[in-house]
Amino acid sequence: MNVLDAVDAASLRKDIPNFRPGDELKVHVRVIEGNKSRVQVFQGLVISRRGSGVRETFTVRKISYGVGVERVFPVHAPVIEKIELVRKGEVRRAKLYYLRDLRGKAAKIRERRGGEDLEMIYAESPATEVVEETAPVVDEVQVESAQETSEKPQA
Repeated sequence: MNVLDAVDAASLRKDIPNFRPGDELKVHVRVIEGNKSRVQVFQGLVISRRGSGVRETFTVRKISYGVGVERVFPVHAPVIEKIELVRKGEVRRAKLYYLRDLRGKAAKIRERRGGEDLEMIYAESPATEVVEETAPVVDEVQVESAQETSEKPQA
């Protein structure tokens, strides 16, 4: 292994969720203003993902007060507190730059359902415990007494 590859591997973050273009994310970014720092949330649609390793970046687009705003984030940057996956989108392109020209409902992305993603969600969720109810024993006793009474008149 190359020395640079070893340094890069040590800098990669493990807490980043699996996402791709078309997905809607909430990116929590630490912003430093003067002496104070706060966490700012940027929620939008992933329109591209490029690069690999430590240099990997992704672009998130949102509409703020009727104006399209795009922001490019490095995936493994320490200023990113966390990334939340809001919903998965179904698209057929790796770069969704065509969304810049679309307005309103035309810019909507269908939600991705089923497939291997659904299996991964179920694998991560805790199993629910199933409680079985037993039938009361009183019913069986009543049936036996009915059979005994029907046999007595025949004898």
